Amino acid sequence: MILNVLNVLLTILLASTNADTTARRSKTPTSNKSVLNVGTGIYDVTGPAADINFMGYAQMKQVGRGIHFRLRARAFVFESTVPTPPLNDSRLFAFVSVDMGMGSSAVTNRVLELLDAEPTTTGKFTNDNVCISGTHTHSAPAGFLTHTIFQVTSLGFVKQTYDAFANGIAQSIIKAVGNMAPGSVFLGQGKVTNANINRSPTAYLYNSQAERDLYPDGNTDKDMTLLKFVNSDTSSPVGMINWYSVHGTAMNNTNMLISGDNKGHASSLFEKDFNPVGTLPGKGKFVGAFAATNLGDVSPNINGSFCMDTGLPCEMEHSTCNGKNEMCTGRGPGKDMFDSTNIIATRQYEAAKEIWNNANEELVGPIDMRHTWVDMTNLTFKAADGTMKSTCGAAMGYAFAAGTTDGPGAFNFIQGSNSTNPFWNLVSHFLSKPTQKEIDCHHPKPILLNLEGINFPYPWAAKVVPLQLIRMGRFYMVSVPSELTTMAGRRMRKAVADEVIKQKLSTNPVVVIAGLANEYADYTTTFEEYQAQRYEGASTAYGPNELGGFISEFKRLIADMAAGVESQTLPAPPTYLSKQISLAPGVIYDSVAHGKKFGDVTVQPPSTAVVGDVVSVVFCSSNPRNNLRTEDTFLAVQMLSSDGLSWVDIATDGNWETKFEWNRPKEFEGESFATIVWELPLDTMPGTYRIQHYNSHKSLLGKITEFSGTSNTFKVHTK
Repeated sequence: MILNVLNVLLTILLASTNADTTARRSKTPTSNKSVLNVGTGIYDVTGPAADINFMGYAQMKQVGRGIHFRLRARAFVFESTVPTPPLNDSRLFAFVSVDMGMGSSAVTNRVLELLDAEPTTTGKFTNDNVCISGTHTHSAPAGFLTHTIFQVTSLGFVKQTYDAFANGIAQSIIKAVGNMAPGSVFLGQGKVTNANINRSPTAYLYNSQAERDLYPDGNTDKDMTLLKFVNSDTSSPVGMINWYSVHGTAMNNTNMLISGDNKGHASSLFEKDFNPVGTLPGKGKFVGAFAATNLGDVSPNINGSFCMDTGLPCEMEHSTCNGKNEMCTGRGPGKDMFDSTNIIATRQYEAAKEIWNNANEELVGPIDMRHTWVDMTNLTFKAADGTMKSTCGAAMGYAFAAGTTDGPGAFNFIQGSNSTNPFWNLVSHFLSKPTQKEIDCHHPKPILLNLEGINFPYPWAAKVVPLQLIRMGRFYMVSVPSELTTMAGRRMRKAVADEVIKQKLSTNPVVVIAGLANEYADYTTTFEEYQAQRYEGASTAYGPNELGGFISEFKRLIADMAAGVESQTLPAPPTYLSKQISLAPGVIYDSVAHGKKFGDVTVQPPSTAVVGDVVSVVFCSSNPRNNLRTEDTFLAVQMLSSDGLSWVDIATDGNWETKFEWNRPKEFEGESFATIVWELPLDTMPGTYRIQHYNSHKSLLGKITEFSGTSNTFKVHTK
């Protein structure tokens, strides 16, 4: 992902000078005495790179076949050094932005167990003071959620995915705690232009004109809110988090390579600027996170949606082509999905750099937090108009199966559908037939899947979900286990800000939404958008009053914070780990053709290449699930050092410009190949290069053995 500068002496000297200049420009004076300790940490969470379905598009055919760039957990730990009244205790909090589809309470549970087992973090963290927010990349392994609806395409639970996420997140927090030092946090705000589009604009129009007129940015949020972390002793930057609304779907549902999508790429671009020259991805001390927020109806495919057969724009209300859903897809700004991902990531990165440079407001005041478990299937609350409202048991509508323009569904379901189909009613009612009360509660949603009524082999959807409120000075973060649409997020932020002011906690609060956090409960639309029953409304699991229910609960948490009392909560729900079913087969064995051995090169690189060229090498390989090579790599692009005696890694499988593509020609045989692809960056230095491949093979008896392969050398020239 990161375009590494080669370790040639003159380039290093020049780049070091530039880096020092950048660092001096970015320094911000800190207060004489810090009231905070801050720490950052980053760790590999990549998971299985083959044979496992990706989480997000729900496409059975989208099964991993390698790595474009590795996934990371980026952790930020804050601790107040002054007791927070009126409870008069110190406050410690960890926020983790992870290149994964979404949060999971089962993963969080395991993270907390691992933290308690580590001496430096024992007893420090609970559900109350940890927020794990997924960036919502749709190119990461599935199988880590423990409710059945999210396991259909992954063939159940995948322990290897679950362990990779949990272990990596825990290690990122452990590293952040180990790096804690007196620090300051600065707030910045700005705009990102031409990087998102509303994929359900007709549903957005269901919101009142008066409410829409409050937001001149139109039907997507252009705002980016950023926190800058600076070491108080050295005035050096140590980290950054920002929140900006855009889906992790720049890589489309034909992609088979693990990828952090636009937010993962933007994070690495930002980190490159603040880590020493030549630092490989994920290995630097500066950590920069581009986190998820209310991205529910927000797409990176900014060119709009078009019919694949005719090239004409799709019909808008239902996103169809000649009445059919499957041919309507969104287009990004690039020549292909890789180019589009790079463009959307770069636009976020460039905006973040500008906001960073102007982020001079130091956040002062208390760190505080509240957490609660809420039964969203049975919540009654007083709405803003004074009437009593209720949520519903979880259910999905017909348009849920239609998918979106980012990834259309199948069987000719369409968005905007408020009628049922006798055939699909027969199929879905076989699982659970909704009662008239449930039908009335979800109206006008036509219920396709009555999730509340399906508990085999374990519950299909979450019943009790976590909500969380975090405060740092006038900055407030609300953590929700859902994908809020643009207007739902705006309504949430306004309601939280108004309540903070009402409770006299702050006169000018800044509110952000940490989306897809700590669990996953699908989408949240406004009541008005719900009436349109496009994909987002059909996927609003707890009925038309879901957003109002969330807002009422956050008002309760704010009132508790103002009063200095702990918030009431239900017990944490079960994770169902002991009941999980796993149907994805493991690796049986690996083999090579007669006369070959693992690591042999079957296609060598060309003898010469110039910057901008693409170099490919093919190796006899094995299934990458044998060893995930966590914090390591399946490949290395190496340059011969100036003394001609050693080789230096200048790119790995964490870099944007590399690809590790795994291929098994015959599905039920053990022979496989790895194609290592390197697109030479424009700053590649002339010299002698080679490609390395690392992997492990499994015998029929189960023994796993590491191996490596080395290509011929080749010369790189400038154009």
